Amino acid sequence: MKIIIAGAGEVGTHLAKMLSGEKQDIILMDTDEERLHQLEDNFDLMTVNASSLSINGLKEAEVPGADLFIGVTPDESRNMTSCLLAHSLGAKKTVARIDNAEYLQPKHQEFFANIGINSLIYPEMLAAREIVDAIKMSWIRQWWEVDGGELVLIAVKLRRTAHILDIPLHQLDTRSTPYLVVAVKRGLHTIIPRGDDCLQELDLVYFMTMKKYIPYIRQIAGKDDYADVRNVIIMGGSRIAVRTAQLAPEYMKIKIIEKDIDRCHRLTELLDDRVMIINGDGRDMDLLVEEGIENTEAFIALTGSAETNILACLAAKRTGVSKTVAEVENMAYIGMAESMDIGTIINKKMIAASHIYQMMLDADVTNVKCLTVANADVAEFIVKEGSKITKQPVKDCGLPKGINIGGVIRHGTGALVTGNTQLQAGDHVVVFCTGMTMQKIEKFFI
Repeated sequence: MKIIIAGAGEVGTHLAKMLSGEKQDIILMDTDEERLHQLEDNFDLMTVNASSLSINGLKEAEVPGADLFIGVTPDESRNMTSCLLAHSLGAKKTVARIDNAEYLQPKHQEFFANIGINSLIYPEMLAAREIVDAIKMSWIRQWWEVDGGELVLIAVKLRRTAHILDIPLHQLDTRSTPYLVVAVKRGLHTIIPRGDDCLQELDLVYFMTMKKYIPYIRQIAGKDDYADVRNVIIMGGSRIAVRTAQLAPEYMKIKIIEKDIDRCHRLTELLDDRVMIINGDGRDMDLLVEEGIENTEAFIALTGSAETNILACLAAKRTGVSKTVAEVENMAYIGMAESMDIGTIINKKMIAASHIYQMMLDADVTNVKCLTVANADVAEFIVKEGSKITKQPVKDCGLPKGINIGGVIRHGTGALVTGNTQLQAGDHVVVFCTGMTMQKIEKFFI
């Protein structure tokens, strides 16, 4: 595919690096010539030093023959305008990064499609949703649901209290078992487990299940003693912090600690009275004690510094906070943060990339999620009539190593997938993939 990315900022650079590694034809546009040179020297991509609002610049970037145009500069208006221009010049699909939640309302989707913008992404909103999902259940590291919860993928860190340690999976897996272990992150490696594998202490385990069985997963994982989150402290008054506070359930009491007094004044305008704004440094333990850190169930670090966020979460855990969340935008720090067991890790670049990635696939894919710490992806495919995956049971389809089909939704009802499952046209299938691109999987579904 020929993909044009307008904007060499955090999201655009991450996308360009990721897609260039998959042998896509990538052209990166930006007005910062020095930044483009650095990327062109280190990655397999072309660069164009031009504004995405310039018609001549868009033509120079070969937009008229592009399969996908992605506008991800920091300026929402620039992204939307450049998408309109790219569409007019002949780009097949366009994606614009935005920061106005109103545009995401379903009633506006047809309007934007009609004017040439196929998809809108709001990375800060996506990140906030992940954070809220993570703190609703303090014992879960990551949460992803399909079709309103007919199927749920949850990641749980196993401790010595888990009841399923050191037992071969084939002994745990019976016809009545209401879950499937689709992947395990162990140390630096993500594995697709086999029947003889055993779960170990400190494994990050990805369970596929249905919502009604989540209490059972909690019990076998030994997480019954984790307190429900009622009190939340957020360090840093970023846009993600604002969206997190707005999306959090009303029963949660939220405090945002922000160093910049002007930003504090702005936060009081943006948020309602249930959110307390505190001017101070979230690294100050005396301040945290004064604000009730010892009675807080969740601490969320959302400053612009990954190092600060990681250290703050470690300090919060020492005070007894059961749930910590850190924004870690520096990709090099994600593995370290996970090894330090700081809790849930948020990276808005990877979240945004997941949503853009599904537009590159020929198969009918409705949802893609990048699992931040597992170096893996999970996607919801819709099975097409006559596709290869429908020809025989799953175990005989010749799926490549590193793939696990965890669940299927058929006629609105979720079920777990076994090797003997025969998939049918119209099924919504949840596929877990590690060590390869989704484009190598999609041939089974088209």
